[in-house]
Amino acid sequence: MLEKLITILVLGWFMPSMAAPVTAPPEPPKLPVRAYLLIEYASGNVLAENSADERVEPASLTKILTVYTVADALKKGLIKLTDHPVISEHAWRQEGSRMFAEVNKQISVDQLLHGDIIQSGNDASVALAEHVSGTEEIFASVMNAHAKRLGMKGSQFANSTGLPNPGTYTTARDLSRLATALIRDFPEVYRIFSEPTFTFNGITQRNRNGLLGRDPSVDGIKTGHTDSAGYCLVASATRDGMRLISVVMGAAGDGARTQASQALLNYGFRFFEGHSLYAAGATVTSGRVWQGDAPTVPVGVQESVAVVVSRGGASDAIKATAELTKPLLAPLSVGQVVGTLLVTRDGKEIKRVPLVALSAVPKGSWIQQGIDAAKLLFE
Repeated sequence: MLEKLITILVLGWFMPSMAAPVTAPPEPPKLPVRAYLLIEYASGNVLAENSADERVEPASLTKILTVYTVADALKKGLIKLTDHPVISEHAWRQEGSRMFAEVNKQISVDQLLHGDIIQSGNDASVALAEHVSGTEEIFASVMNAHAKRLGMKGSQFANSTGLPNPGTYTTARDLSRLATALIRDFPEVYRIFSEPTFTFNGITQRNRNGLLGRDPSVDGIKTGHTDSAGYCLVASATRDGMRLISVVMGAAGDGARTQASQALLNYGFRFFEGHSLYAAGATVTSGRVWQGDAPTVPVGVQESVAVVVSRGGASDAIKATAELTKPLLAPLSVGQVVGTLLVTRDGKEIKRVPLVALSAVPKGSWIQQGIDAAKLLFE
């Protein structure tokens, strides 16, 4: 049984009091690509999609997961940016795009990351994989473990480069999950994706993301291309505090993938707006605790809470209501689910989020337990 313990929080500052009634956004653009997806980063809400769960080849979009895996190894202290792995013949012999690392040369992890991200160097990908895991095959197994943990249910990776392999495939939806995780978990490494050029071994190569420089709101992420995969692009942009992530798969050319990505981003920013309601770990309310050594417990959210809605709206705007389990009986542990945060707009539910205890409440004394047990008889 649930009991509403706080008054509805009217977040009136989100919209003007005389706003027009909510109107549904128009249909998303028709794009000549194999699959696409557009999401709002903070909420994860899907704003537009087509064939987003269809299995497709990722090509060099694979390197987003390669970089994620390397960044995780850096965070755990398994490797350092100042490490100088020796370039193997296997890495040196990679086909396709390269940073032109020479065999048996020592190159820093920092330079290899730049070569992998900006120049899309297959030699850099393999060199990083070998440095982190010993072999590219073992590294691919680590990649797949990350993919599984991130909820990429339609993906599998057989190498670090994205070169064609029957064991490498993904979906547009999975790539949006990966992009979200990269931005969230490794912001320092993510910044490299916005750099326009990188020079190594006397050779300067431009970032292949055609939206960089063209759209100042874009700060990533990665292109991919093979004959079988077509032209692909995962892009991300932030305008007025709202970040969107677009995924375009299987376009006919470089210009086509850029235009399709731009169309998706423009559509999302024009017809939707995002609102951040609570930061991760924020207190939403407090709850009455029975039979505990404290009478109340702070209740909040473990992860940030955000919503994205169509632009415009009625004066009552967005509301959040905390509904707590009745009764809350000690003991309570930190992170224990004790209710639900219900978010509505104009009376229509748009999101439900678990509410958790933000501190532990052990059982109280036998006397306190007895008093509360008696009081509960009359609740």
